[in-house]
This record gives sequence, structure tokens and C-alpha cells, in this order.
Amino acid sequence: MTSTLLIVQFILAILITIAILLQKSSSMGLGAYSGSNDSMFGAKGPANFLTKLTFALGLLIVLNTLYLGYLYNQENSKSVVDNVEINSLIPSAPIASSPANSAPAAPTK
Repeated sequence: MTSTLLIVQFILAILITIAILLQKSSSMGLGAYSGSNDSMFGAKGPANFLTKLTFALGLLIVLNTLYLGYLYNQENSKSVVDNVEINSLIPSAPIASSPANSAPAAPTK
């Protein structure tokens, strides 16, 4: 599932890049905010198709990124220790203590 969403994320990134590059530039260098009709809230307005497409693609990228983050967080919330069987850590037969391995007795007076 995450690999499919990751491929969709790459495709959306390419599509939004193309949609941004196809848009007409409304600014002419540093004179962008000088009050011309081509400004952001000018007479034409931001209601053309490419602007709406860019907004929709951006929204899809954000939602896809949030869902991918949620899925990766769910996968990584499990610890490696959770997968270890406790029975495999306990030896099956107790180790017999030999006199050579035991601690020496304390001297008596």
C-alpha cells in the first residue's frame, strides 16, 4: 500500500510541476506589486483552469503526504522486542552448578 502511494506521490509532484510551469507569469520582476491589473487580485482574478488544477494537485499532495506519514508511523511503532518469543530466551534445561564454578566459602574463626 505504501509503495503504491509513494508512486502516486511522485506522479503528483511531476504533475504539479508541469501545471506550475505552464501558468503565465503575472509579474514582471520587481514591479509585481506596483498595482497593475496582472497582480494577484487584479481584474482577471485567479479563477482560470491552471490555477484551480494547481490548487487541487497541491491539496492531493498534502493529503497523500499526511496519509503516507500515518502509515509509516504505524509500521514503525512496533518494536523489534515485540517480535521476540520469551520462551526462546529461557534455556530448556537448567545448568548444573559444578564446585569449580561456585564461590569459595568464607573462613570461620
